[in-house]
Amino acid sequence: MISLENVSKKFGTGVFGLSDITFTIEKGEFVFLVGPTGSGKTTIFKLLIRDSLPSTGTIVVSGWDLLKLPGNKVPELRKKIGVVFQDLKLLNDRTILENTMLPLEVSGMKAKEAVSRAEEILKSVGILEHKDKFPVQLSGGEVQRAAIARALIMSPEILLADEPTGNLDDETAFGIVKLLSDINELGTTVLMATHNKEIVKKLNKRVIELNKGNLVNDKGGAKKEHRQEKEHEYKEEKTEEEVEKVEEVKEEKKEEKHEVKPSEKKDVKLSTDDFEEALK
Repeated sequence: MISLENVSKKFGTGVFGLSDITFTIEKGEFVFLVGPTGSGKTTIFKLLIRDSLPSTGTIVVSGWDLLKLPGNKVPELRKKIGVVFQDLKLLNDRTILENTMLPLEVSGMKAKEAVSRAEEILKSVGILEHKDKFPVQLSGGEVQRAAIARALIMSPEILLADEPTGNLDDETAFGIVKLLSDINELGTTVLMATHNKEIVKKLNKRVIELNKGNLVNDKGGAKKEHRQEKEHEYKEEKTEEEVEKVEEVKEEKKEEKHEVKPSEKKDVKLSTDDFEEALK
């Protein structure tokens, strides 16, 4: 789904924003991208939507090699990637409904269909009742939900969320992450950049950690643990099966060994003697 191999990004100042980054995110994963300000999180997001190109290395998203992707194919790529920007990028002179349906209008969808689709998405993120309000009339959490709704409007395969819980209280922040987790459960691959350590701890997901442009940690999280648990269960089942087979073989050999009893052998010998006596 997402693959970075030996990716580096050198800026015009000569400073490296990323240095030799390699990781793969499978379809359907939920991954936290963590690290201090300036660690390279936003740079990775810009690379994934082809807003920027790496200095070295390769990036593949949904089967497309972004370095070889023609410029006229970039809009098609971006339809597959929904982005919740750190500064949200909602238009203050448009209602929440208008903001949400904007990408559909740009793509040429008829207004009636766009409205219906936007209302459906707003309902799914829990703010349909605010559809006719402007961004400044909403709370921080509601504005974040509006930004998520707009990111989901094109039914993307991948959702990138850049600090979606920034400046929110703990309860509201957890509500936003729960929403992203629910979206992930429906099949969307989610990559979320965050500073919120408490949320990362609460949700046992994979964590990719950056520091000064370097990948310093990649923890497997729940998916990896689930796979390990299943593998352990499978090994235990196999071991039990093997033990049962060994016991069955032992029982068969035991039965074969005792198939002819000593008394039976004696009877056979006597019978032979009797037969020989009869021939004399």
